[in-house]
Amino acid sequence: MPAYYSEQIVHPNVSVNQRHYTHTVADWGMFCRETMVVFLEGSSVKIGGPNKTVEIDESKFGRRKYYRGHPAKGQWVFGGVERESGETFLVPVPDRTADTLMTIIRDWIEPGTTVISDSWAAYRNLGTQGYTHRTVNHSMQFVNPHTGAHTNTILGTWRSVKAFLGQYNRGEDYELHLAHYMFAARCKAKRIPPYLQFLHVVANIDWSRCSLPRTERTT
Repeated sequence: MPAYYSEQIVHPNVSVNQRHYTHTVADWGMFCRETMVVFLEGSSVKIGGPNKTVEIDESKFGRRKYYRGHPAKGQWVFGGVERESGETFLVPVPDRTADTLMTIIRDWIEPGTTVISDSWAAYRNLGTQGYTHRTVNHSMQFVNPHTGAHTNTILGTWRSVKAFLGQYNRGEDYELHLAHYMFAARCKAKRIPPYLQFLHVVANIDWSRCSLPRTERTT
């Protein structure tokens, strides 16, 4: 599976004394994920278009929305998946307002796309923005009985993403780990081995014009 092999990039199996090499392995993992961020920022294109369908949805990461009657900390992530290709975008968002989500939709999805969502109010005007909008009301059914619209693909993506993040499901690292997942998903969609793609990316980045963000670490 591509996700497995991409995980081996950032967490290689090494027969070394883990106590002495923990920082080296952690630094390597950070470098790999930061490299994936740079690659995605420089190569990402809009998904969808005429005769294409993109499912969109938001999901809460970190913790459930409420715990004993009080809001719990966590991170909302907005995402979309093109059914025909499997191309995916995942963006951490500060809120789920129409302004926030519509800006991301315009940034990531081509006009003319058939966009399928749930009945969240923020999507209400999507049909006036150059998209064909179909909805499914999840409080009543998972498939719209009149149009056949469903968001099963993006719902399955959330399950995969959360399993992929696992123990790294921490707010401060979302951009890096979501980039890791998107890198693996893109390789899967294009049927390219992630490890070979990563080596190609590293070999072709112009490092003289690239400044990777440095993450502070206390020892």
